[in-house]
Amino acid sequence: MEDTEDFGVWLGRQLRRSGMSQAEFAQQLDLTRAAVSAWVTGRARPRAEMMVRIAEILETDVATLVTRDADAGSARPIGWYHRIAHHDGGREYGNAAAFAFDANLAVLAREVTQNSLDERLDPRRPVRVRFTLHELTGEHLHSFLSALKWDELEPHYTAAARSRQKVGRVLAEGLRALREDSSLLLLRVDDYNASGLTGPEYGDGRYAAVVRRQLDSHKSNDRAGGSYGLGKATLWAASRLGLVLINSTLSETHEGRTARRVVGRLDLPWREVDGIAYAGPAWLGEPDTEKEHEGVSRSWWADERVVADLRLDRDSDDPGTSFLVVGAHDAAGNNDTLEDLHGALSRALADNFWAAMTSGRSTSAMLEASVRALRNGEFVVPERRVDPLDRHPALTHALRAYIDGETVDELTATGQVAAVEVALVVPPLRAAGRRAEGHSHRAVLLVTPAADMDEEHSRITCMRGTRMTVTARRPRGLRPGVDPFQAVLLAGFATGDDGAATHAAEAFLRAAEPPEHDRWGATEELTAAYANAPRRLTEFNAAMDSALRGVIGRRTAGHGSTGPEVLRKLLRLDAPAAVSGRRGHGHPLVDRVVGKVDRDGAWTLDVTLSVPQRDDRWQLLPVVKFDVRSGGRPSLEWAELSAKENCEIVDGRLLVDPDVRSARFGGVTAVGSHPVAAAMAGVIVDIQQAREASA
Repeated sequence: MEDTEDFGVWLGRQLRRSGMSQAEFAQQLDLTRAAVSAWVTGRARPRAEMMVRIAEILETDVATLVTRDADAGSARPIGWYHRIAHHDGGREYGNAAAFAFDANLAVLAREVTQNSLDERLDPRRPVRVRFTLHELTGEHLHSFLSALKWDELEPHYTAAARSRQKVGRVLAEGLRALREDSSLLLLRVDDYNASGLTGPEYGDGRYAAVVRRQLDSHKSNDRAGGSYGLGKATLWAASRLGLVLINSTLSETHEGRTARRVVGRLDLPWREVDGIAYAGPAWLGEPDTEKEHEGVSRSWWADERVVADLRLDRDSDDPGTSFLVVGAHDAAGNNDTLEDLHGALSRALADNFWAAMTSGRSTSAMLEASVRALRNGEFVVPERRVDPLDRHPALTHALRAYIDGETVDELTATGQVAAVEVALVVPPLRAAGRRAEGHSHRAVLLVTPAADMDEEHSRITCMRGTRMTVTARRPRGLRPGVDPFQAVLLAGFATGDDGAATHAAEAFLRAAEPPEHDRWGATEELTAAYANAPRRLTEFNAAMDSALRGVIGRRTAGHGSTGPEVLRKLLRLDAPAAVSGRRGHGHPLVDRVVGKVDRDGAWTLDVTLSVPQRDDRWQLLPVVKFDVRSGGRPSLEWAELSAKENCEIVDGRLLVDPDVRSARFGGVTAVGSHPVAAAMAGVIVDIQQAREASA
């Protein structure tokens, strides 16, 4: 429920909206100006009988004065305000910030989702981000353009498209597609459990940083992934029309309200329309009545019908913001259909934010992301939640083991995750003086065997902050013949630590990132702020490689104990060769197996599965086989099967619900089915789909 706005603040705005001064208002009430001033400043409140007179003058009712949940009088007309050209003759032929990135949807997904993570409101819950592709044609398109007030915009587009500059050519293509194809692609990004665009219309705050300003990051804490204020430009860059509409539910009141703060921003190059020159940007909103900004379109509190007409309606009251990219396109040029675009967004989210979407047994993920596609309000691709296990099973398994405290010092069995410290020496800030001391930060390197389905492996995936992937680097100095592995380097707040050295490391690495946040290097900001920064980064990379070699280069046979080595050789995590290369993402896969031979000579196994999305319940048959070098693999019988997490065991079948993405079961082999002693041969676990029983 929204907080009630202070009466004085509300009254002052009503006077500005009506163009009435405090003295004129006081005269109509037969009072002094000082009395009205006391109301506006909050030093006094009008008596009950005076509220009736105030309501009459403001052309509203007493109830509105009490609740103050709406403005008095008739609503001001919503329209577009275009910035007049500079008096000094200067011209801008596009937003330079938009050229800092490639204008493709993968980049947009990365930058916008990172901004949502930075604005996560309740740390106990994930921020939820949903991408919606929506193609409009026919009457649906006509209705949307009418709500957008296209007739007011079209002359400006026509003039701007005549420009010979790059932006003009993009606009010309956007207009051609709209007119000839009679279709328009919208891309909406909604986030929930985020701060929303709080703050005043023109002063410092989240709203002004996004809507009014360029290169204003306005990050509220030092955990933020972004730092340049450039990420928001990808929204406008992804629009062939340079147009983005916004609807925000605020986490704190502004003008006494939180719901449906709506505004639109258009980025066009310099143009001339009807003999008047315009500088570039334009805003959709209600005209401001304050003298300093009179006539400028400002955000307004829209009703539910308006946000529905503008395709900006949100599905809950949870704070956050909806951005609607009008005329969306993928500049990469590889994705033409809604299905292709849906896939590109899903892959980008999984590749960049698999770690942020990974949860532990008692720790929620930082992020939940989903993608859907519609045409004229009907689903083409239903909403699908992005599961990090689908594309990065081994990396997800490694991070989950770290979150749950299940890492080991060295790898002695399949499915284990090794964790080793990597030192990062953070030099002192130059501004701190010569006597200032630096910090020694303990980053964490996680190492685990690669999964069979991993398309890319044997790299170190580096991250900090909210665990967005910054870069994936190839380590140096590995011995030949190293088995495929996955490694994750957690630095700064990604380690889960909150000490002074962690804060220092986070700031240091953030300064080492360019606007794309895709590597750690000697940026201008880094070298200006820190002494010897490039050398410290080189040492950090060398320390990563050394730590990795210490894990994957070990030989357990030299430690005098053959037990772990025997298990490593005997226990395998894979599927039969005939199917492992073809199964892909559409079939449940074995993610992790932990096993041992018990006193009776039986294999006792703990098996974790990654389960893809589908509409129906999975009915699976767990199969265990001896692994032999030649000939067929003998199947073993189960003496016992037990459900551990997210599954059931019924008549030897493993049943998994369709909304489950990870399941875990246990099994004990029947010794009588072993053709040889368990210690003489390894085992593999396979998961097969059970056939439906017929009557």
